[in-house]
Amino acid sequence: MTMFIDAIQALILLMAAPLVVGVIKKAKARLQNRRGPVLRQLYYDILKLLAKDSVESPTVSWIFRITPYIYFTAALAAAAFLPIWLYGGGFANDLLVFIYLLAAGRFFLVLSSLDAGSAFGGMGGSREMFISVLVEPVLLLAMLTVAVRSGSTNLFAMAGTAMQETFSLSYFFAAGAFFIVMLAESGRIPVDNPDTHLELTMIHEGMVLEYSGRPLGLIFWAAALKQLILILLFVLLFVPWPSFGAGSLLLQGISIVVKVVLVAVSLAVAETVTNKMRLFKVPNFMALSGLLSLLALAAQ
Repeated sequence: MTMFIDAIQALILLMAAPLVVGVIKKAKARLQNRRGPVLRQLYYDILKLLAKDSVESPTVSWIFRITPYIYFTAALAAAAFLPIWLYGGGFANDLLVFIYLLAAGRFFLVLSSLDAGSAFGGMGGSREMFISVLVEPVLLLAMLTVAVRSGSTNLFAMAGTAMQETFSLSYFFAAGAFFIVMLAESGRIPVDNPDTHLELTMIHEGMVLEYSGRPLGLIFWAAALKQLILILLFVLLFVPWPSFGAGSLLLQGISIVVKVVLVAVSLAVAETVTNKMRLFKVPNFMALSGLLSLLALAAQ
């Protein structure tokens, strides 16, 4: 039954992920006095790409070919581990397993960018690894602020503890730290620009320039799912109120949907009021998140 619930949850999040991207783009466009794309635009793009064949460089190896499927599978597995319905949880729902699932997808995506042999791919891959070295420790530190309170690294225990916590100074520090990490990990402004194709600014787009057709569609879909996973983690660990418990699944689901939309709009606002920062300033930006996490730990 547990595996069945996890599989259903992963499929629901997979189908909803492109819609969340549409909400962010629509909110960002409205804030900039533009009409923007329709909410379901990414669905159209993914379906179009999945229906096309792939064109590959003659220099690529099996790493390039299997990476889209590994990246997609890692994101789907991470979505299954989220503690959305508080029914329990086991070893697979451990915080470290969850973080390294996301890291595995990134690792293979960087390998594929180098395997293609293109200058832009190598540049995007090197930039991604530079940022990941900064993001992953800070992400772990931000989530450990909740793990310390719960006394466990199990995501279900952490989410259950978050529901019982009240507003505190530690809570605000940890929430601010995770929000900064969420911007960086999902590749959004000010760390990266998901809409650019300029060689001097692109990071994630630089790694996938050599992909086309079905593999590119899977990568776009997995990237949207990864972004939704981070938003849900922020909601579950730092915005758990109001909570209706496991007995009111409908109300709990409606509450989560509303909070996800609000966080998505917040991301659009953050992108609108800030600019893309230069790469050498990213360490200072991530250091701010690390400092907030340390303050959150010290304030407990």
